[in-house]
Amino acid sequence: MSITKQVTALAVGLGLVTLSACGSGDGGSGSAADSKTVTLVSHDSWAVSKGVLAAFEKQSGYTVKVLKDGDAGQAVNKAILTKDNPQGDVFFGVDNTLLSRALDNGLFQSYEVKDADAILPAYRTDADKHRVTPIDTGDICVNYDKAWFSEHKLTPPESFDDLVKPAYKDLLVTENASTSSPGLGFLLGSAARYGDDGWAGYWTKLKANGVKVVDGWEQAYNEEFSGSAGGKKAKADRPLVVSYASSPPAEVIFADPKPTTAPTGVATGTCFRQIEYAGLLSNAGNSKGGKALLDFLVGKAFQEDMPLNMFVYPVRGGAKVPAEFTEFGPQAKDPETMDPAKIAEHRDQWVKSWTSLVLK
Repeated sequence: MSITKQVTALAVGLGLVTLSACGSGDGGSGSAADSKTVTLVSHDSWAVSKGVLAAFEKQSGYTVKVLKDGDAGQAVNKAILTKDNPQGDVFFGVDNTLLSRALDNGLFQSYEVKDADAILPAYRTDADKHRVTPIDTGDICVNYDKAWFSEHKLTPPESFDDLVKPAYKDLLVTENASTSSPGLGFLLGSAARYGDDGWAGYWTKLKANGVKVVDGWEQAYNEEFSGSAGGKKAKADRPLVVSYASSPPAEVIFADPKPTTAPTGVATGTCFRQIEYAGLLSNAGNSKGGKALLDFLVGKAFQEDMPLNMFVYPVRGGAKVPAEFTEFGPQAKDPETMDPAKIAEHRDQWVKSWTSLVLK
């Protein structure tokens, strides 16, 4: 998923140092001649604490190289094109909106991680073939500007249904479903909520109610949304934005001084759950090292390190999350979900129809 990329951009908007991944951005896959190097291929959002990665390298004897390949869609497509001669051993960053594309193209080989039973059942996918392993999860949700709604004496929306009400006309900005991960997730959430025959009618109402569509998250959140630090600087005028449930804690964590309450909230009835996976690449040069790396990614140390580095939730049962997450950005209790097989069947046509309906 692109949660970290979005939060990194949020940090840039606040004038802070961006999160960065450990490891080198160059170099190919580990090979028989270099069996102590294991290469992780990922989207740009990969991040881990240096100490946590160093501990794995010391314990395992492997040196980890990280190759970042752009946003999630770009990275997946490049991995598919190079699958016969992969750039690395493990790929991290394909989510449930794009999973079928990777599996149908034979991107991964089978491997069941050592701690597979520790992964919460709700996140397990492809359990019979073990081609991918769940690593993290997050919710795409509408965020709202608390101060704006307080000043206008208007109750913030809570659900998809609320967003089409006249009271919220011209207040929402979202991302293009054909170019943005949260934009696509919001479209899939509406399809899950209203069904194959109802989502288009919902978007007709949303368009009539003044929804604004921009290319990507950074523009929507940091330039159009009045509740973000970046939006305040840009004098943004939209108090509703499609973002993540982890955006409010990010606003708190990156602020200086830190506020006692988050300036933004989440409309929990608008959430769509993303799950992000990793897998051992077909034709990996260092399969043994790749398996050790996958074991590490579901281990307790990495799972508890993820939230403040990638602003996602762990999938391992019992893994602790920071207090800021539970206080300011708890997971939705009843998010919209969709089987990856259904996403695979309808995604391209839904995006095409959405484009014709909303952008033309």
